Amino acid sequence: MKFIAYDPYLDPSSAQELDVELTDLDTVFRDSDFLSVNVPLSDETYHLVNYAKLKLMKPNAYLINTSRGPVVDQDALVTALKTGKIAGAGLDVFDPEPPNADDPLLALDNVILTPHALCWTDQCFAGIGSQNLKHVFSIKRGAPPSVLVDPNVIDNSEFKLKLERYKQSSS
Repeated sequence: MKFIAYDPYLDPSSAQELDVELTDLDTVFRDSDFLSVNVPLSDETYHLVNYAKLKLMKPNAYLINTSRGPVVDQDALVTALKTGKIAGAGLDVFDPEPPNADDPLLALDNVILTPHALCWTDQCFAGIGSQNLKHVFSIKRGAPPSVLVDPNVIDNSEFKLKLERYKQSSS
């Protein structure tokens, strides 16, 4: 199985470690059999998946959106699904959320819809709690948490100063 991705912010060495080929956005839409959208909602990603992008997809391809509803132009997705531009979609986010009772997505057979519920299990909640505590204790010691959205912040002087203040305040 081949994994391709588009991420303008990802360090290429990170992708290489995961055996993922970084490419441009149009190629991801054109070449993917299963296209999973995993981005935050921002001005840059609003309607990132629009009709022009959906038209690039293979007719046997599936779109999976677990990020945020407005990342996908839902009207364009409905059109692509109804006309066979793509084979199907799996969604756990909608625009609006929750979907209206008359939302055309609810009537399509080639769509799987689920609630946006990351993981409602005891194990998940225990794991989240313990991870968060580890991060808090790490920061109290003046060390960065093990997971950062932007690892480049470690080199930021203001970030270093904040960590030092946390370390001093907990001594």
